Amino acid sequence: MKQLFTISILVIMSLSSQSQNWVDTQMYPFQSRYYSLPEGNMHYVDEGEGDVILFVHGTPTWSFLYRDFIKEFSKTNRCIAMDHLGFGLSDKPSSFDGKPESHAENLNRFIQHLNLQNVTLVVHDFGGPIGLGAALENTERIKQVVMFNTWLWETESNEAAQKVDKILHSGLGKFMYLRLNFSPKVLLKKGFANKKNLSKAVHQQYIKPFPNKESRYGLLNIGLSLLGSSDWYAQQWQQLDKLEDLPWMIIWGNQDTFITPKYLDKWTSRLPKAEVHRLESGHFVQEESTLEAINYLKAFLEK
Repeated sequence: MKQLFTISILVIMSLSSQSQNWVDTQMYPFQSRYYSLPEGNMHYVDEGEGDVILFVHGTPTWSFLYRDFIKEFSKTNRCIAMDHLGFGLSDKPSSFDGKPESHAENLNRFIQHLNLQNVTLVVHDFGGPIGLGAALENTERIKQVVMFNTWLWETESNEAAQKVDKILHSGLGKFMYLRLNFSPKVLLKKGFANKKNLSKAVHQQYIKPFPNKESRYGLLNIGLSLLGSSDWYAQQWQQLDKLEDLPWMIIWGNQDTFITPKYLDKWTSRLPKAEVHRLESGHFVQEESTLEAINYLKAFLEK
């Protein structure tokens, strides 16, 4: 009986250790830092010196998405990438509503806390509305903007968003998100044009931040906000003129089945002077076309 108890304790200690040490430090070799928000601690990395590049992720990713960018650009720039509350290495408080407008306010506080200036803002997916929403509160701090596949306008009339919203409000949708970890396990993989570009090791780094039901409400809540925050997106879109005269670069995955080239058409109509690069990758351009995207960003910064 005593031996069985000892073995059980060792197993529990082993599982606990694994849960705290799942980050692949070879792929993500950065010092973890934390900024305290009222709802919890927000994790971020701050690497290198020089002009600031602020990387903002979407769902179900975290700052790991930009790891190769941070490794490259921290040689010449100060690279900052945070994990939204409910994602990555940040706290996952059940009390936080997880709406993009709330994430944007957190990012706004973060930018002001670090007193960031001359910022090159890099955004993707939900990080578009979040990052641009924060930028609209800090226009004097933003130097230029780089966008991967994203949007910033009302979604209420979008049929695809309506379908997603209906599923997520159903019992089945909630079960898939909270019990099966559907977003990082299945949807993330669907976002790749070539599934071979998502290795098992990399995929695990997106799955493991969400080990149980309690840790997955951030995924569900931001999914519900695809349609639920439609009015807020529209408000940000109306204010975009505050940033329109900045230099913009758009790096777009042409084979994205979520945020399709039709979205790019709307961006280029609103931002006709933007530098645009189309790549034959899916939604996660940073993973599928890493070197091309890094080279485009490097040339953009040199201008």
